[in-house]
Amino acid sequence: MKTAKLMAVACLLLAGIATPFSAANAAPMESPGVALGNDISWPQCGGGLPAGQSFAIVGVNGGWPESANPCLAEQLQWAASSVGGTSQPAVALYVNTGNPAEFGPAWWPSSNGVANATVPNPYGTCDGSASAACAYIYGYTMAFQDANQRGVSDPAKHMWWLDVETGNAWSWDKVANAADIEGMAAYLQSIGAAVGIYSTSYQFGIIAGRLHPDSNLNGLKSWLAGATSPETAVELCSAPPLTAGGVVALTQFTTDLDYNYSCIPPAPPAPPKPAPVVAPPKPPAPTLTEDASGKRKPDWSIPQS
Repeated sequence: MKTAKLMAVACLLLAGIATPFSAANAAPMESPGVALGNDISWPQCGGGLPAGQSFAIVGVNGGWPESANPCLAEQLQWAASSVGGTSQPAVALYVNTGNPAEFGPAWWPSSNGVANATVPNPYGTCDGSASAACAYIYGYTMAFQDANQRGVSDPAKHMWWLDVETGNAWSWDKVANAADIEGMAAYLQSIGAAVGIYSTSYQFGIIAGRLHPDSNLNGLKSWLAGATSPETAVELCSAPPLTAGGVVALTQFTTDLDYNYSCIPPAPPAPPKPAPVVAPPKPPAPTLTEDASGKRKPDWSIPQS
């Protein structure tokens, strides 16, 4: 994935993940026995997109949280052509994260209000400072904009991945950074959307540090970057998740494009439903006839309809 390098904190080291650029008429990665997906975003605008991908993850932003991917509609249409075959949704989304409080952002919250509502804030009241309380509201607001102002239809029905990379702007305060990411997750969770985290253990540790046990990031699915081939992507599935109680759901490797391997096997097909039990038909009632004395008696010799 690509982030806005100009916004980076100078002293944070990049984790060595190559940034992809799409090749025209890109062919699907051939890897026998391994179903792969692709993630794309603004760097692929105007370029060729892969075909035959098992699943797709499309970036909503243009490299930093307050930006938009100008090709989102086109890329979502491409994503809908995913062929399936894994446990991953055919179309998922990812969003850029960051905490630019110390770098003079164009906008920074000064209260707990978002979209004419007061947001419950586990860090207290935002007062406009570079605090964890304001970072939480910043993240919450960015996620609100991603879901409601970027052109995403039915945001609650999508899987949303939070892209946490050192290439974006972050505070020296790891607690505030964690609060920012928690705020993003909180909004998406509030609308019923599934949320996961994309990063490496190295980058996530530098940015957010050790999370509080009550953090809403604990237990989320992890999408790990850093593999170099389909084979090492499979191996990376056994790495620890990014947060406590989570599970590694996806791993990524990069060539000309970003490719992703699903670590969670597809659910087995449901067993066929048993045939309904049909009760045997009831025997027909006999026809009543009269004998010579005028008494009525059943006559079994008359066929019944």
